[in-house]
This record gives sequence, C-alpha cells and structure tokens, in this order.
Amino acid sequence: MRPKTLDEYIGQKHLVGEGAILRKMIESGNIASFILWGPPGVGKTTLARIIAHQLQRPFYTLSAVTSGVKEVRDVIDKAKRNASLNSGLFAPADSRSPILFIDEIHRFSKSQQDSLLGAVEEGTIILIGATTENPSFEVITPLLSRCQVYVLKSLDKEDLLELLNRVLTKDEYVKSLGLQIQDTEALLRYSGGDARKLLNIIELVSNSGAKIIDNETVTKQLQQNPVAYDKDGEMHYDIISAFIKSVRGSDPQAAIYWLARMIEGGEDPKFIARRLVILASEDIGLANPNAMLLANTCFDVVNKIGWPEGRIPLAETTIYLATCKKDNSAILAIDAALAKVRETGNLPVPLYLRNAPTSLMKELGYADGYKYPHDFPGHWVEQQYLPDELVGTVFWKKD
Repeated sequence: MRPKTLDEYIGQKHLVGEGAILRKMIESGNIASFILWGPPGVGKTTLARIIAHQLQRPFYTLSAVTSGVKEVRDVIDKAKRNASLNSGLFAPADSRSPILFIDEIHRFSKSQQDSLLGAVEEGTIILIGATTENPSFEVITPLLSRCQVYVLKSLDKEDLLELLNRVLTKDEYVKSLGLQIQDTEALLRYSGGDARKLLNIIELVSNSGAKIIDNETVTKQLQQNPVAYDKDGEMHYDIISAFIKSVRGSDPQAAIYWLARMIEGGEDPKFIARRLVILASEDIGLANPNAMLLANTCFDVVNKIGWPEGRIPLAETTIYLATCKKDNSAILAIDAALAKVRETGNLPVPLYLRNAPTSLMKELGYADGYKYPHDFPGHWVEQQYLPDELVGTVFWKKD
C-alpha cells in the first residue's frame, strides 16, 4: 500500500499539497538536502522514495541502527565514481547527485554525522534524513546548517479514513476478505495518527477471522492501548512542559491528564515530584509558602513508596498546586538581582554593615553606626542596607 506518487501520498499537505514547498522543489527538479522530523508512521520514508522516483535519481538507503561510517563512505565513493563517469552537460538524469536516505539519523554518532559533511557540502549526495527526535538536539550543528528541516505531523482523522478506504478498495487480499467497517472510533484512537499502526491493526483483526471491524472487535484484539511516550526523547519534554504549564495556568483537569500520560508512559516518579517542588517555589511562591512544603513532602513520600501507590500523592499535590493562587515575584526578584550583580560587579559592603571581630577592624570603622533593629520600637529602624550605588533599586515587587 506504499504510495508511488505525490498524488497518492496521504497527509502532510503543508509540505506536499498544491503550492507547498516540497512539491514546488520536486516539480522544479532542483532539490537540496533536508531532514524530515516527525512521529513514527507518518510517511517519512515513503516521501523520500517518492522524491527519488519522481526525480529519477539513484536512491541509497541506510539505517542509522545498522550502518556506520564505513557504509556512509561506501555510498559517497560510489556517488563520486558515478559522477566522474557521467560528467558533462548532457549527462543522463540518473547520473545526477544520488539521494542518500538515512532513517533514524538521530542515532548516528557525531563522527558518523561528520562523515557526511563534505559530500553534502559539495553536492556529491543529496541527504534526506528521517528522525523522530528534535534535530536541534540530535543532529550536529554543521550538518544541520547544511540541511533544511521539515516537520511532519501525525495523520488526522480524515487522513486515516482515506487510508482505510484505500486499503479496503485497493488491496486485493483485503478485498477478498470481505471486511465490513461498522465503527472507526477505536480503530482511529488506537492508531494514534500512525499509518503503519492502522495497517497493523487491520491485519491483526483480519487474521483473527473477524469479518466485521467495530469498536468492540478492535478493543478485544488489542487488549490495551500502548501509550506513546519516550522517556528520553521529544515526547518526554513536550508532556512535562504541558504538565507544568497546566499547573501554572491553574487547570487541574489538564494537569491531572498530563500526569496520567507520564505515569502510564513509565516516567520516573522522582522526576515528576522534583518538577512539582520547583514549580511550587517558582509559580506559587509567596502566594502560598505551604505549597513548597507539600511538594517537598510529596517528593519524600514518592521516593519511599514508589509505584503504584506513588500516583496518589502525586495526584494530590498536582491538584493542590493547580488550584493554589500563583505568585512568581520571588523568581523575578532573584533574577533581577542576579542581573544587577553581573552588571555592577563586586560593590563594597557599607562599613556599618560589616562585622568587627578584631580591634583593627573596629579602628577602621567596621560596624560603626549600625542600628540594631530590636533596640527600636516595633523592632524596626530606618537604615540603608544596599550599597550606595544601588540605593532606591527595587528587586522584589509585591502584587
């Protein structure tokens, strides 16, 4: 069912739809190296193959899981030999720079990525990389600067239904099964925007002997929805970001949902608890100092009891923090003070604020003139505590 042309390609209209950037590049025949970044099963490999086929370029494919520097150099050497044998203005189309497709390019080490630089720079090869991870973190800067990055999105409901219809009407084997679609809600939900997963589900259900695909049949066959969550990847950072922003935004419903996503995905409970402690001091702060006490207690409890019971104090603390009043004046104050320190350097401490443990220091005027607040009514007295250069500076601003 892999599409052969752009017109058969499903999804990613922002890249390959009429007038979109990749379609225009392909139609012009001039293509530069680029990286496709997107979740699994959205058509990265398929798009690379379509481009190579449509431009009639030699197509080499490597997987970063099984290939290394040697395999990369072999392809580059082959491309160079091909170019030298077929040079000239009227060289055949397939002698032009071949396309090297590297799947999971984020798994290449720095040295492996370095081995691509010269060939990409000189145009010996056109590199198309595919990655599920953020290239900003996983691809070396020199290579990233030589490649455009295009972001692919999860397939939406309409895309998946189009794919489903194509399978039922075009695939000869599936047509022979006489499958009937009664409900698609579970099928689409379990697919999670992944075309490959959708096809796998159809295969699984059909192999069970079922003739009718409905919510009950799909759920029964799959038993459990494997939640997409990569503790070391982009999803990890996206979900913790959504979790923190939901608590900060005082939305307990969203906060508890993102907490559940992390728990179900196998996130380290201490990581979640640690972030709650930070959030309590950063976003709630002086509006409710007890928030940090509760968050710190939550961290201790989770550290002691682990899973699955740890979900309960995490949920309690998440809801409590989400419903607290918010105040970030403390972090604003310390950041403003740090900026001033970096700007003004080591301003001297006024002499009267210094201790005088020795007679020499007393003779030099250390501690001379200091007013002890408890000697005054209300335990307070007007006195300058900032260096002379900073008198009148306001770091902490009360709401």
